Amino acid sequence: MNWDQVEGKWKQFKGVARQKWGKLTDDDIDVINGKQEELVGKLQERYGYTKEEAQKNINEWTQTLREDDSFEQEQRRRAS
Repeated sequence: MNWDQVEGKWKQFKGVARQKWGKLTDDDIDVINGKQEELVGKLQERYGYTKEEAQKNINEWTQTLREDDSFEQEQRRRAS
């Protein structure tokens, strides 16, 4: 999945992002609001990544996403 798709569906993917990067707060997720540069900055701030490390981490994450991930995550949450 490319970032344009993630940005367009941020409300659906923000829970998945929060699971991936547990140090991000709900406020961080709201500020990011699907903007890749904001996510890079927050990862640098919370994890001490360089810009390149943050970008690599994001790229790897977006490659693992599927459009139905947010649905699957919600189903698992409700089942708990």
